[in-house]
Amino acid sequence: MSDSYIDLVNSPLGATLAKKLGLPKPVRLRRHAPDRPLTAGPVLVLSDDASRPDADAIAAALLPWDLDVRRDTHLPEEQRWGAVVVVLTGITHPGDLVTPVLALGTTLRRFARSGRVVTVSRAAGADLDPAEAAARQGVDGFLRSLAKELRAGATGNGVVLGDGVDVTAPSALGALRFLLSAKSAFVDGQFLHVSGPGADNPSWERPLEGKVAVVTGAARGIGVEIARTLARDGARVVGVDVPASGDSLATVMNEVRGTALQLDVTAPDAAERIARHAQERHGGLDIVVHNAGILRDKLLANMKPEQWTDLLAVNIEAPLRMNETFVELAHEGALGRSPRLIGLASTSGIAGNRGQTNYGAAKAGMIGMTRALAPVLAEVGGTANAVAPGFIETEMTARIPFATREVARRLNSLQQGGLPVDVAEAIAFLASPAAGGINGEVLRVCGQNWVGQ
Repeated sequence: MSDSYIDLVNSPLGATLAKKLGLPKPVRLRRHAPDRPLTAGPVLVLSDDASRPDADAIAAALLPWDLDVRRDTHLPEEQRWGAVVVVLTGITHPGDLVTPVLALGTTLRRFARSGRVVTVSRAAGADLDPAEAAARQGVDGFLRSLAKELRAGATGNGVVLGDGVDVTAPSALGALRFLLSAKSAFVDGQFLHVSGPGADNPSWERPLEGKVAVVTGAARGIGVEIARTLARDGARVVGVDVPASGDSLATVMNEVRGTALQLDVTAPDAAERIARHAQERHGGLDIVVHNAGILRDKLLANMKPEQWTDLLAVNIEAPLRMNETFVELAHEGALGRSPRLIGLASTSGIAGNRGQTNYGAAKAGMIGMTRALAPVLAEVGGTANAVAPGFIETEMTARIPFATREVARRLNSLQQGGLPVDVAEAIAFLASPAAGGINGEVLRVCGQNWVGQ
């Protein structure tokens, strides 16, 4: 659904009116296109003194991506920064933040539209010296706060490395590239934790070449964009949806040159049928995206029992049951060499939402399931992750009353709703080889929604 308010405030008359009235002025976000540069301008790499060797290594790693990489804050007057990478992997005291953070501050007035700030730091832990733990955790508060200050579609996100992960490991660089790119347009104020090295992408444009992916709920909305994006990245897609959506499903699968499977995911043998179809039609199965879901919104005092039971059956019980089979297949070597299980959670499952006690429970359940599956999948070289969308422009949100919809759109740092493709880009990244070191994570695609983290 089009956001006419963005069109208005970006017109000459509307911009003047918005300024006089103090109204929000969101911009159209820069999104991925194959012929578009990775960033909107030069990339500055900053660090504290202790992190300088890691910063040098990251700067060198960025050069093959056709980026203009700088190590000082000088920039010709006619240029704008496309991104700043702040490397903080060596900090041991909160005072170590001062120099690089203040240097970053001098660049912010010269950011291009949809610019990027990405921190690279190490995980805080209870086994650290208190000062070092304080410094590492301080990055979290600094970055999330900064993200709320950025304007004109700019975002602030972070890559957090496990202590054994090198800054140039494939998953470290893969996370950095994703957060620098236009593929992360609606990801803001978030951290990607990298716990392992991962594997190099065979191609940044088609990292899923040769992979087979199943997407449930693929006939409409976000599911359609997931199928399109996975296919764009090289995957052969099996789209799954209920028989009543058969015509829509066939249309989508014909578009992406995939195959359609009409199936109710609550069927006891759903996973077996999906795996059999993928094996017979495509020779295997590597990626499963649990996207199918329903809404049964109602205040709890007015909610009927079936509104709870029906929603739980589709949104969490079906993925739980299917994953039991998929994990068995993975341990038998029948689910690809690096299987990926990716679930659709929601910010409602993190911070709650009025009238959605059932939906919030199911989506929080998706998060719990993902974290429990992560070590199980790691045993066979796989991963389990989740993506938690915020307000996304879909047919469902288009039915929200106008005033409520407008408020919901503006309640994030980017002051607008996301698009289904924003969710799909996050899923495609987590499905890629370079994300192999990211496991058990919940990546919010919400524009830094002002609820929860």
